[in-house]
Amino acid sequence: MTSALELSCYTLINMNMDVEPPNEMQLKNDIEKGDTKTKTESLKKLIYMILNGEKFPGILMHVIRFLLPLKDHTIKKLLLIFWEIVPKTHPDGKLLQEMILVCDAYRKDLQHPNEFIRGSTLRFLCKLKEAELIEPLMPAIRACLEHRHSYVRRNAVLAIFTIYKSFDTLIPDAPELIHNFLEQEQDASSKRNAFMMLIHVDQERALDYLSTCIDQIHSFNDILQLVIVELVYKVCHTNPSERARFIRCIYNLLQSSSPAVRYEAAGTLVTLSSAPTAVKAAASCYIDLIIKESDNNVKLIVLDRLIALKDTPAHEKVLQELVMDILRVLSASDLEVRRKTLDLALDLISSRNIEEMVLVLKKEVSKTQSVGEHEDTGKYRQLLVRTLHSCSVKFPDVAATVIPLLMEFLSDTNELAAADVLVFVREAIERFEQLKPLVISKLLEVFPTIKAVKIHRAALWILGEYCTTIEDIQSLMTEVRNLLGEIPIVDDEIKKAAGEDTQEENVQVSASKRLVTEMGTYATQSALSVVSTKQEEQRPALRGFLMDGDFFVGACLATVLTKLALRYLDLSKDQKQQNRFLAESMLIMATIIHLGKSGLAKTNITNDDVDRISTCIRVLAERHSLIGDIFNSECRHSLHAMLQAKQLESKTSAKGLFEKKVTSVQADDPIHFLQLLAKADTGNTEDQLTMSLTLATMGTPARKELADLSASKLSKVTQLTGFSDPVYAEAYININQYDIVLDVLIVNQTKDVLQNCSLELATLGDLKLVEKPQPMTLAPHDFCNIKANIKVASTENGIIFGNIVYDVSGSQSDRSVVVLNDIHIDIMDYIVPASCTDAEFRTMWAEFEWENKVTVNTNINDLREYLKHLISSTNMRCLTPEKGLSGECGFMAANLYARSIFGEDALANVSIEKPSSTEPNASVTGHVRIRAKSQGMALSMGDKINLSQKKDKNVK
Repeated sequence: MTSALELSCYTLINMNMDVEPPNEMQLKNDIEKGDTKTKTESLKKLIYMILNGEKFPGILMHVIRFLLPLKDHTIKKLLLIFWEIVPKTHPDGKLLQEMILVCDAYRKDLQHPNEFIRGSTLRFLCKLKEAELIEPLMPAIRACLEHRHSYVRRNAVLAIFTIYKSFDTLIPDAPELIHNFLEQEQDASSKRNAFMMLIHVDQERALDYLSTCIDQIHSFNDILQLVIVELVYKVCHTNPSERARFIRCIYNLLQSSSPAVRYEAAGTLVTLSSAPTAVKAAASCYIDLIIKESDNNVKLIVLDRLIALKDTPAHEKVLQELVMDILRVLSASDLEVRRKTLDLALDLISSRNIEEMVLVLKKEVSKTQSVGEHEDTGKYRQLLVRTLHSCSVKFPDVAATVIPLLMEFLSDTNELAAADVLVFVREAIERFEQLKPLVISKLLEVFPTIKAVKIHRAALWILGEYCTTIEDIQSLMTEVRNLLGEIPIVDDEIKKAAGEDTQEENVQVSASKRLVTEMGTYATQSALSVVSTKQEEQRPALRGFLMDGDFFVGACLATVLTKLALRYLDLSKDQKQQNRFLAESMLIMATIIHLGKSGLAKTNITNDDVDRISTCIRVLAERHSLIGDIFNSECRHSLHAMLQAKQLESKTSAKGLFEKKVTSVQADDPIHFLQLLAKADTGNTEDQLTMSLTLATMGTPARKELADLSASKLSKVTQLTGFSDPVYAEAYININQYDIVLDVLIVNQTKDVLQNCSLELATLGDLKLVEKPQPMTLAPHDFCNIKANIKVASTENGIIFGNIVYDVSGSQSDRSVVVLNDIHIDIMDYIVPASCTDAEFRTMWAEFEWENKVTVNTNINDLREYLKHLISSTNMRCLTPEKGLSGECGFMAANLYARSIFGEDALANVSIEKPSSTEPNASVTGHVRIRAKSQGMALSMGDKINLSQKKDKNVK
């Protein structure tokens, strides 16, 4: 990897690089005769040009003669980069004679009195791969272990570590030397580097040192504690018998003052032991970290670890005892943290702690009411309502205590929480017959306080559907009359308007009211504005909705009154009471139509609402038994069917998430060596080695699991060059949420040594290359793997392109270039199916400003087949219930929804039809409307639908 010093130098060089690069003669002249500033700039330019592939074979002695003896620290730092990148050998692999002078200069730097020069030189030696250069420096490197400054000592340990890994013959006693150094060292960072070296080169010595100081671990620095956790993890996995020896050490580290150490120790503890006490200690540590850490990203990461613990069947029971501790995380302010916490607690809830959880959620609800309205307060309140809803569905015994609390949300100005409460009330009153009296009484109590028209309309429908006794019907009718005020509405409004006009004239005569402020000055206030405001406040809620022009609530009221009247006819035996109820209901409907056509409201009534109310009046006038069954029976059956469909859909979607994979292994089961095992069960004598080769060549495997591997893994391999190119390359594309990892295989197909073989990549779109891959040297017919990380910022189609550049050993020609094929990043790799409620879908559809309308152009002639093909091609989920798409019809409409891993929502509305029933083979026509918050999302989804509309007839 590129060093931090090199990266900083890149920035420094780019800021000062001229437009025209200098030639070799000019650089030599500047290095030889220039002042310190000129020499510094020349060295920067020289480094920049060498990094870009330029060769200056004659400039090496100039650098040694005129730059190496200088004492300037900037030049010394730049020289460290220069000696790292400059070629140090002849084409035949022998060391350049000039490097002996360089070696002597760095031997002097290792003995320099300035600790920074010593330390930076030691760091430079970590990157040298030439044993001839390092061997003369070994005595000076060993002497640096006893330097007075910790910066030199810790870099000396790193230098010895890297030298021992590459050339152990140069310092064969390195483990013993570092072990003795570790016992005497006091600096934390130096001890950490030394302990890290012993872990990788001599674990026995590392364990011996750990056993001598295991009781003092809690007093160590956090960086050393992290290394100790790593050692224990490796040793215990390699030798399980050592677990009892070090499990107490991990328990002690759970109490460390460093959050990083506690996090790693908790993860290690769970992997080492599945005992309930260990799992409980690790989970408690995770919970404590979430509560105390202020960074929301840390909270989410640790929450994911808790969720992973929950997914293990053996650990789930332990976590159920910690549900109340998990709910303490709700004190966080981030909405996503709260959402994950509530989901986790809901999965762990049981009959033993459901009541305690409901009490906690009630307190959280009261907190949201006391705190002022914030951006996320309404959404958090909605999450609490949904969680209480789920608790009540799982455990009906707590529904009686939850419903009164949730009913208070109906009078809230936030429609999100109130709508979820009504959904819960509708399901509870349908599923739990014993709760019906409680729900009706509480709903009638809060009904007059409802402020939002949508909530008012939905509550009115529920009351009209489930008020089945004479007392409830009369109570609801009384509430409706109170909310409408005096009827007929038009006459009453005209009288009030006339009275306001008279009052206005009196106010004009009496001028205005005089007030005295706190400052002692006079202030005037119009009495007319006070009167008009008071009149607006005195208007009942239902009449206010109608006066504002929302006559849809009037149509809903007409349907409710029709249901109540038909039901009242069956319940009451008094003919006069029946006639009075019918007449009052029909009067209310008639006055709503009159108001809508009078022009007093802000907008006139629509024709649809007039037809609906007129139909209700006619039903009450004729009193047909068939119509009565439709209003009082079929509506309830439709609701029951819809609730069952939603319940089945939620169970189906959650089945894959909550299914526990149970694997049973018998003690006498034979051990299968996959590469040698013949498939006797399939009747095929082909062994697994042959199958693996077939799979690698993209053949058709016989077994399903291998077929899945072929589809998921090998299908992501992209060929970048041709087979006849001197360098063959292919890339495996691994998309990991926010970044793309390209694992590129590079094969030298020539008989020459390829030096400085580098992979150069560039991106098009919202992609960014994180770092430039390091150059490699390939022997004849050798191969290597190079990994490149690319960050993804948004959900858009992107392209990765580039080339491979290399030098042929011994050749005097320019660098050779092999151009790579483009890699196209598909948007579908970032799109995952998601679900939302109908209300949320409509809200997002209205808010999103970018729309892309795609015309259907396909060879599919079946509506359901086209919808299924569209869903599989776009990774979207159909929100329309299956029953809504059943039956034979010539047209279809469905809503689709998906979400990207970046949190971007994608909505789609499919409106398709078959042109004519007389042509059975005619293709589907119509439109697909896509809406998204960003333009790139809408355009990319539209392009994907356009490309995948036509279905290959050969694919079944």
